Amino acid sequence: MLADVQTAGRGRHGHAWGSAAGNLHLSVLVRPRGEAATWGRLPLLAGLAVAEAIAALGVEPALKWPNDVWVAGRKVAGVLVESVSAGGVLESAVIGVGVNVAAVPEGLDAGARAGAACLADFVSAPEVAPVAGAVLARMSVWYHRLAAGGSGEMMAAWRARALPWWGRHVEARSGDEVRRGRAIDVHESGALILLLDDGTTSLLHAGEVRELRPGPPSRP
Repeated sequence: MLADVQTAGRGRHGHAWGSAAGNLHLSVLVRPRGEAATWGRLPLLAGLAVAEAIAALGVEPALKWPNDVWVAGRKVAGVLVESVSAGGVLESAVIGVGVNVAAVPEGLDAGARAGAACLADFVSAPEVAPVAGAVLARMSVWYHRLAAGGSGEMMAAWRARALPWWGRHVEARSGDEVRRGRAIDVHESGALILLLDDGTTSLLHAGEVRELRPGPPSRP
């Protein structure tokens, strides 16, 4: 389903999602009927498909775990996957994709707006329909490859486009839980591997992650 404008768009954790005219608002229903553990990689798959689609326009996208797409240090796209599972088997999932094609949505707070961009900032007169077609084409390729057991290939392609933040100090929030440590890698399940400050290793399957930049040195 492709919409020109959404009146009640939402992102992860109930966040509002701005849906300006001229941008891409796309939802895809899939029914893989496979092990939920395999299809837990769907958010990474969708982000990878978006990154590859917009890379064809001549930009250099980077992937921020689990499902944001950045260009030149700013967010241009996001993905939300909502699924239904029973007995450890994924029955269906809706993959929602939002790409800022023509404009940065209105209504963002100052911090979010400063960190956002649109494709029109980098390429001349991008159009929604070709971007949507390219996203769907790449999503189909990776969906069928994952279904055929190609998770390793997909994860390698995701890592190749990941933000270069491995080894950097990050803060991860999942619900009310906050974890701090170093982002080490992405697990084959799609989870983020964190080396926590206490020296233990933790897998983060869902949540918000931001890099913690060192503050200014204190004065004596």
